Amino acid sequence: MKTKTAIVIFSLFCQFCFSQIETRKTLKGQVRNDLVPVENVIVFNVNSQSGTVVNQYGFFTILAKVNDTLVFSSLAFKSKKIVLSDKEFINPPFVVKLDVFTNELAEVLVLAKKELNPIGGNTQKYVDKQYFDDEKSSPKNRTLPPIGGIENGMDFVRIYKGILKTLRKNNPQKVDFYQETSFSELVLKRIDYSFFSNTLKLKDDEIKLFLVFCENDPKSRTLMQPKDEFQLIDFLVTKNKVYKSITALEK
Repeated sequence: MKTKTAIVIFSLFCQFCFSQIETRKTLKGQVRNDLVPVENVIVFNVNSQSGTVVNQYGFFTILAKVNDTLVFSSLAFKSKKIVLSDKEFINPPFVVKLDVFTNELAEVLVLAKKELNPIGGNTQKYVDKQYFDDEKSSPKNRTLPPIGGIENGMDFVRIYKGILKTLRKNNPQKVDFYQETSFSELVLKRIDYSFFSNTLKLKDDEIKLFLVFCENDPKSRTLMQPKDEFQLIDFLVTKNKVYKSITALEK
């Protein structure tokens, strides 16, 4: 009798536990810019590590549940991250508005230009004056040492060190100046094109969208130092598998 009672109690307990676990269900939605539907947007569920691509009318379906985080990635529109609540499942379709990228110019400080007074009086003496470099009709660069026999060569190493020194002087609390550039820009400059085409098997029109997709992963910001190149490549390979699985659903 005690065994049967224990079995019944255990069954009720299991049923109660399973009832507390909310299963994911299909969420239908549409991505828009104002009232116009958009396409070529990747919808990724961070919690379930699954995703989909919106169709030509901006519609998508994805398995999700309350408190799941959806990330929307696109080339032409700003990325958006949304934590789902009950209301997204009550009245479908779930509408997501994306804002268009705008090219914003950095603030420029224009200093007042100092007016130069013209030379007055007898100016012929300045015309007749002979300067040291007149025989070549070109002033010599005496600030930097000649490089490779070129008198007016530029020491780019010294210039770079001078710029970096100035940045550190103006920003004493800042160590990492790579954070000023976006992840996508940095990867395109650092990683060779053949890696994307031959290793990742990405088409030309897929590379930038793939990098935007990677950029929405917070881990991408931790791999921007030159010393992290191997980890960066491993990260790109891993994200490419997820990207391929998502975009394969579109085909």
